[in-house]
Amino acid sequence: MKKLLFSLFFVLQVVISYAQGVQEIKGKVVDAKTQMPISSVSVRIQASTNSSLTNNEGNFTLENVKAGNQDVVISYVGYITKRLPVEVGDKVIDLGTISIDEDFASIEQLGIISLTENDLSDDNSSNDTSSGLLQATKDPFQQAAAYNWGSAFFRIRGLDNEYGKTMINGVVMNKAQDGRPQWGNWGGLNDATRNQVFSAGSTPSDFNFGGILGTQNISTRASQIRKGAKAGFSASNTNYTWRPYAIYSSGLNKKGWAFALSASYRGAKEGYFDGTNYDALSLFAAVEKKFNDNHSLNFTAIYAQNKRGKNSPITDEQAELKDFKYNSYWGWQNGDKRNSRYKDVSEPIFQLTHYWKIDEVSNLTTTASYQFGHIANSRLGYIDGINPDPTYYKKLPSYFLNKIEPKYWSMTKEEFESSADTEFVSTTRALLDQAQYVKDEFQSFGQINWDEIYTINQANGGASKIMQYEDRQDDKTFSFNTNFKTILSDHVTLDAGFNYRRVHSNYYKKAVDLLGGEFYMDLDTYQDGGKQDSDLNNPNRAIGVGDKFGYNYTIDSNIVDVFTQFNFDYDKFDFYVAQKIGYTSYERDGKYRNAVYANDSYGKSGLVDFNNYGFKGGVVYHLTGRHAFSVNAAYYNQAPTIRNTFANSRLNNLVTKDLTNEDVFSIDGSYIVRTPKLKARVSGYLSEIKNGTQINFYYADGVGIVDDNGDFLSTTGGAFVSEILTGVNKRNIGVEIGAEYQLTQTLKATAAATIGQSIYTNNPNLRLNSDNVAKTFDYGTAYMKDYRTGNGPQTALSLGLEYRDPAYWWVGANINYMDHAYTNISGLRRTENFVKDPATGQPFSNLTEDKLRSVLKQEQLADFTVVNITGGKSWRLPNRNIIGFFASVNNLFNKQYKTGGFEQARNANYEREMLNTQSGTNTFSNKYWYAYGRNFFVNVYYNF
Repeated sequence: MKKLLFSLFFVLQVVISYAQGVQEIKGKVVDAKTQMPISSVSVRIQASTNSSLTNNEGNFTLENVKAGNQDVVISYVGYITKRLPVEVGDKVIDLGTISIDEDFASIEQLGIISLTENDLSDDNSSNDTSSGLLQATKDPFQQAAAYNWGSAFFRIRGLDNEYGKTMINGVVMNKAQDGRPQWGNWGGLNDATRNQVFSAGSTPSDFNFGGILGTQNISTRASQIRKGAKAGFSASNTNYTWRPYAIYSSGLNKKGWAFALSASYRGAKEGYFDGTNYDALSLFAAVEKKFNDNHSLNFTAIYAQNKRGKNSPITDEQAELKDFKYNSYWGWQNGDKRNSRYKDVSEPIFQLTHYWKIDEVSNLTTTASYQFGHIANSRLGYIDGINPDPTYYKKLPSYFLNKIEPKYWSMTKEEFESSADTEFVSTTRALLDQAQYVKDEFQSFGQINWDEIYTINQANGGASKIMQYEDRQDDKTFSFNTNFKTILSDHVTLDAGFNYRRVHSNYYKKAVDLLGGEFYMDLDTYQDGGKQDSDLNNPNRAIGVGDKFGYNYTIDSNIVDVFTQFNFDYDKFDFYVAQKIGYTSYERDGKYRNAVYANDSYGKSGLVDFNNYGFKGGVVYHLTGRHAFSVNAAYYNQAPTIRNTFANSRLNNLVTKDLTNEDVFSIDGSYIVRTPKLKARVSGYLSEIKNGTQINFYYADGVGIVDDNGDFLSTTGGAFVSEILTGVNKRNIGVEIGAEYQLTQTLKATAAATIGQSIYTNNPNLRLNSDNVAKTFDYGTAYMKDYRTGNGPQTALSLGLEYRDPAYWWVGANINYMDHAYTNISGLRRTENFVKDPATGQPFSNLTEDKLRSVLKQEQLADFTVVNITGGKSWRLPNRNIIGFFASVNNLFNKQYKTGGFEQARNANYEREMLNTQSGTNTFSNKYWYAYGRNFFVNVYYNF
C-alpha cells in the first residue's frame, strides 16, 4: 500500500511535457431539425483520447490532431452518432456546420428506464435490472440487454449491480448497505440526467477505478444540459399509469450564469399487478457560475421521493388458484385496495462541484456532496401467532391434502370408497372437505382481511395484536471526490482520483399504524417469557404510532478509495493500466439491550475494517481504422457490505465469522468493427468472484436446533434462523454478440445474442444462527458446486428492424428469445442436515439417491419469446419548436412467463420435504415473480 501511495504522489510530481502541433479541426454542431446550436456535444478523434465539447454556440476545436486519415466522431445523448472521415495535413480543417438528428428511439428508451425501477432485491431475492446502469451507452448488445431483456431481469455477464459503479458528478452512489445504487434517488429526471459517460466492463473510466460490470458517471453541470425547454406527458400500464414532466435549461449567458430546472410526477392508483399503487415526485435544480475560463462552480439539488406498493412472489399453487397477477400483500378497506407492503424512498442530494482548468492540458474537478433521508419497507407485524398473511400455509389446500395418509394417493376412487378402514376414510374425507373449503375461500377472497384485523385489535382492551410497521434506514452521507486529468505527452494521459464517504445510518422498526388499537407491546412472543423484551433497558414497553421498537442501532461507515490510471495512445496500439487502494470500516452501536443477546447488543461493536487494492489493464490493437481487437483484465478485492459484515445486525453486535474481502477477477476479449454501414462487437468473458458472503433469514422446519438442555425447539425441529454462507465462489463465462447494419438509407437491422454460464464453483460453509437460543450452529459444507446462480436468463437473443423516414417518423420491431434462467437455490437444503434424522443423526431410512437427486434438482424456468414494437413521429412548427410523439407495445402477444424465483428453505430436511409433498403439491414450493403481460408506453412532448 505504501508503495502504491508513493507511486501516486510521485506521478503527480512528474514534469508535464507535451508536443505542440498545428493540425487543427474545427466546426459547429446544430440540431438537424431546428438548426439551433447544441452545446456540450462530444467531438473526438476515433480511437484516441483527443476530444472536445461544443460551446454555447455549438462550436468546437480539436487541437494537435495526428496527420493522416482520421474519423471524427460526434455524439450527444439523445442524438444519432455521426462519423466524418477527414484527411489531416498541415492546415486547419473547417468542417463547417454539422447537423445531427435526434435519436427518437433512444429518447423512447430513456422513458422506458423509468419503468424498470421496481427493484425486487428488497425482500426475498437479489434480482435487479441492469437497465439503469446501461442507459448511457449505444452499444447494440447493451441496448438489447437494457431495453429488450431488462423486463426478464437479465444481468449483463451474470453480475449484480454491486459489481458496477454509478456516480453523480464523480460521487459514488452505490449504497454501503448492499453495494447497489438506489436508482430511485434520481428517478423520473431522465432529461436532467441524460449527460452520462459509461465505461463497459473493466474498461478505463476518467472518474473511478470502477468494477467489472461497468462504470457510469452522470453529469449535472448546468451549462452542459441542453439549452431550451421541454414539457411532456407519458402514460403506461406497468409501474405507473401517468407522468407529466418538464425541464428548462438557460444555457450559459454572457455573465457566466447557467441554470436548469426539471420536475416530474409519476402516479398510479394501481399498476399492472393487483394492489400496486405508485406515487413519485421528482425535482431537480442546477446552477452554475463560470468565473473565468479556468474556474466554474456548479450547485446541484435532486429530490426524488418514491412510494410504491409491492408485488409478492407466488407459488404455482397460488397462481393456479388465482392468477399470475395475484398479489397477497393487499386487501379491501373501505372500498379501496390497501397494500400492506410498500417501499418509500426519500433521500435528497445536494452537491457543489468546482471545475478548474489548470492549464491547456490539466483539469481538476472536485465535488462535495451531502445526502440524507430514508428508505422504508413496510409490512404487518403480529404477536401470539396471529398471522394475517392470506398465503399462510395453513390457509392453502395443499396443507390439508398433505396431511392425508400417503396410501390415499395411490388408490382409485372405488378402492377408497370400499376401504374397510373407516377411520382412515372419515379422516381423509374431513381433510378433503377442509382442503376444498380453504380452496373456495382463497379463490373467492384470498387477500388481507383488514376488517378482521381491526376487529381483533379492538377486542383486546386497546392492545393491538396486529400492526403495520416499517423497517427503516435513515442515512446521512457526506462525500468528497476529486478527479485530476492531465495529458503528459502526445501519447500518455493520466487520470487520478480520491473519493471519501462517511455514512451514518440508523436502522430501526417504526410503528406506522396500530390498525384500530391504542398501543402495541414491544415483545417477541416467539421467545420464552424472560427473553421477549427488545430492550431490557425499557422492559415491557407499550409503543404508539411513530415510535421505534423491535430493534434500533446505528452503523458508521468510512470508505476511502484512491486510484490512478495511465492511458497510452499510439498509432496501432492503445493500452491502459490502473491501480487502486481503499479502506473501509464499519462500527455498530446498539441502542437496545436485546433480551436474547443481553451482553452483545447494547453499545458499540468495535471497529471492523478492511484494506483493499486492485489492478486492471487492457490493450486495443487497431488492425485498421475500422477494425480493432481489445483485451481487458482486472483483479481487485472489495470489502463486504454492511449487510454481510454483521451476522444479525438487527439484534446483536456479532461479526460474521471467517469474514474476508471478496476477491474479483475478470478478463474479456473483443473484436470490434465500425464501418459506415456496420457496427458490431463480439466478446468473450470470464469472471471469478471468490470468498463471497451471503446472509438470509427465514423459518425452517426440521433444522434440528436444540436448546441448552438438548431438547428440540419444536416438535418439527423448527426455528427462525439467519443463514450465513461464507467462502462462496462463483464463475461467469460466456460470449456476447451485438451488431447493427444499415440496410438502406432508412432501414436498419439489429442483432444481439449471449450464451453464458453462471455457476457456483465450490462448496461453501454454512452456519445457522438461531435467536431462540442465541447460538450459532455450524452445519458444515453446503454442496452447491456446479449449481447455476439464479441471475436471470443466461441465454438471450434479439433481432430487430427499424425504419426511419426522412419525414421524421420511425417504427421498429424486435423479437427476443430467452432461456436458461434458474431459481435461486437454498444452501441449507444441500447440507448433510437435509438427509439426516435430527433425532438419531443417521440418514433417513426411506432415502434413496434417485429421490434425493429429484428433490434437490435445481429448477430451470421455461424459455420464452416476446415481441416488442416501437414507433414515433415529430413535427417542426414554423417557430422551430418541436412536437413529438412515440409509443411502444412490449410483449405484443401477451406471453406469460416467470422472470425469476427462489427455493423456500422451510422444508429443511428430507422427511419434512416428503411430508409436505405427498399430495403432489409442495406446501412450501418455489416462489416466483412473473413478467408484465402486454404493456404499453406512450409519450408526447413539446420542445420550445
